[in-house]
Amino acid sequence: MRNVIMALLTFVSLSVFWSSEAADQNERTHAYGLGQPATDQDIQQWNIDVAPTGEGLPPGRGSVKQGAIIFAARCASCHGPTGQEGPMDRLVGGVGTLGSQKPVKTIGSYWPYATTLYDYVRRAMPFSAPQSLLPDEVYSVVAWLLHQNGILAEDSILDAQSLAAIRMPNRNGFVPDPRPDVPKN
Repeated sequence: MRNVIMALLTFVSLSVFWSSEAADQNERTHAYGLGQPATDQDIQQWNIDVAPTGEGLPPGRGSVKQGAIIFAARCASCHGPTGQEGPMDRLVGGVGTLGSQKPVKTIGSYWPYATTLYDYVRRAMPFSAPQSLLPDEVYSVVAWLLHQNGILAEDSILDAQSLAAIRMPNRNGFVPDPRPDVPKN
């Protein structure tokens, strides 16, 4: 019983210490003028995600031909000249392998939405300088990758409307989450 009482007293005293420490820290932060509420402009600079519907795609456009040049300069060192060689993830091919013992998950075989491909390239690539590509460059790289995967013609030009209209080969290859607490899209 004595151990239980000691443990309870220790817990209560630590709780009081932690809450007073947090209050002191909060008071010190505001006393020195550190921190500020985020403005709409602050949030807008970070709010760059693109939804599967295409919501959030920026203005701009890019062609397959421009994408080939940008890919060669900015992406091929990691993904190979055709997007299949590596050393990083393979981006091209793999069609028909998802049901096999060794599925090859690429943009053409696995990716469900072309718009979220734009989102990923925009936010995370190139690996050495994420978010360094301009919107037109991202549209171009995505156009080239979609062309390499047989989804777009060689003379295609992508913009927000045409990208959102693309139906990826594996769009219906995902099973909806049946849990009642998960929002349905």
